[in-house]
Amino acid sequence: MPAERKKILLRLDPAVHDALARWAGDELRSINAQIEFVLRQALAGAGRLPGNVSRIPKRGRPPAVEPTTEQPVPTTEQPVPTTEQPVPTTEQE
Repeated sequence: MPAERKKILLRLDPAVHDALARWAGDELRSINAQIEFVLRQALAGAGRLPGNVSRIPKRGRPPAVEPTTEQPVPTTEQPVPTTEQPVPTTEQE
């Protein structure tokens, strides 16, 4: 079981919060996840990120599972009937 994540209270200038919220939205992250991402980048850049730090948990929808070959995937599409008729040819001499 992973260690419980720490909770902190953070006071920000409203303009900084707004800029962070826009950035997080552009990156499809929550504001909290964006703050953690930026802090990890800063720690790594300063050479202060501990080696035992776990990865940021992935959020969102789990990846799609490929259907197995044992069970056919049901489809709602109906086959399109084809009516092949001979193409008339004309012979010119």
